[in-house]
Parts: sequence; C-alpha cells; structure tokens
Amino acid sequence: MLAELHKSTPEEAKEQRATLGHWLKSLREAEGLSQRDLAARLNLDYYTFISQLENGRGKIPAYRYAEWAVALGQEPRNFVRELLRYYEPLTYKILFEEDAI
Repeated sequence: MLAELHKSTPEEAKEQRATLGHWLKSLREAEGLSQRDLAARLNLDYYTFISQLENGRGKIPAYRYAEWAVALGQEPRNFVRELLRYYEPLTYKILFEEDAI
C-alpha cells in the first residue's frame, strides 16, 4: 500500500545505480561493443561517460533514452522501463507493480 512506498536511502540509490551499471555493461558486451564503440555510436565526446555509468555514477539524460536503446539493440519502451526501475524506483512501483497502491 502507499504506506509501504518510501524514498530510497542514499545507500539504496547507490546500490541501484551499481546494478543498473552492470546491466548496461552486459547489454554493451552482448552487442560486442567496447566502451569506445558505444561512445562512437552515441556521438559522445568521451567514452569515459560510459565507464562512469557502468560503475554506478551518472545518469543517461532522458532526452537520449531512445538513442541508447537503439545503440544497445533494445526495444526503447522496455529499455526505458528498466531505466525507470533504477533511476526512479518509487515511480516504477506506482506504475508497474500491482500491489504498490
């Protein structure tokens, strides 16, 4: 119920970002891409941004979600849903978990 929904603690948020980073890395590797290759696909100036994301730091800008999905061979709706699970867990629960409200 609503009382069970809570804001993530800083520790939980850090853990969620780390888990997301592992997921992003697995998608990149499944596509056979290096960090540099993915950066080139995304027209990023620095491949180190990908390293930061994979290490649980930083966030993909929302306006680039679809580009990232395509670059990683993912269907955009499912990709964004998974990002939402980690970036906005409370919103994700409200939208997608039947017992959240």
